[in-house]
Amino acid sequence: MARLKDFGSIRTARQVTLPVAIATVAALAATAIADARLEQASATQERVANTTAVTEADNNHDHASHRHDDGRSHGKGIPSKAGNTKPTAFDLVRTTVRRQGDRLIFTEQVRGRAGSVIPEPSGQFAGSSVLSYVWPVSVNPSAVGFSKDSGVLALAATSHPDFDDTPLVDEDHNGRTDDDGRLWHAHWVVLVPDTTRPDGALKVRDIAPGEKPDLPKTWPGVPLYLDSPSYPTRLTGASVKIEVPADELGFPSSFSYDGVTAALKVNADLHDPLLRVENVFDVASGDLSLPGKFTW
Repeated sequence: MARLKDFGSIRTARQVTLPVAIATVAALAATAIADARLEQASATQERVANTTAVTEADNNHDHASHRHDDGRSHGKGIPSKAGNTKPTAFDLVRTTVRRQGDRLIFTEQVRGRAGSVIPEPSGQFAGSSVLSYVWPVSVNPSAVGFSKDSGVLALAATSHPDFDDTPLVDEDHNGRTDDDGRLWHAHWVVLVPDTTRPDGALKVRDIAPGEKPDLPKTWPGVPLYLDSPSYPTRLTGASVKIEVPADELGFPSSFSYDGVTAALKVNADLHDPLLRVENVFDVASGDLSLPGKFTW
């Protein structure tokens, strides 16, 4: 299996109302960052279970919509209409961010079995596929270590059997750190418009030759605004969850978020843009307006 650092670059595209969604995210790159400035003052993963119930997290208590005695609110999350996306493993039903102790829990619930579909291996890095569950947030990328105002920050759970981009972690505990790409794992990425495409699609921001941006400590050495922080990533039944240690982040006191499921593609010629969004399966809000609200 190839290591991502051995190659070149990556980008982003979309199937559902692509022009509207891309224009919205491009605007968010400025608007969300401005909001973040205002707020600045203020192991091996579990494989999918057999159940497909999408309400498993709400059996006894709706953690995503409660209010604390001190006034802190986790919001109601983002409900999504089921039945408009195939495969069902990427048909969003609810997207939430909540606090649990010293961690932020990013969750997407789907109509089918989360993580039950992974990319078919192609046998090579160039042109290979990536599947993802993504949470765009209205937080400046500098909050996790990237250069300030560099684009739209997003958390993602990804699977890609043809390469490994978590060189610091042996996810399957086989003594190697370069063969785990198929296992679902977490990334921070910075999204920007792909100016090489006429449809204005998105890409993971490339690092140009000679550019020396600020990067997180767990940056995997790839020419992208991409971080591999080794957060616990669990896919159980209908839910995808990433646990983010709150004390590691420079997050504002409140932020907005959305949910996306998407397929990405590595550029076949390995040039900028290296990683593009090839197809968006579903968007929690329908328009990438980041309606989800989280308050510490």
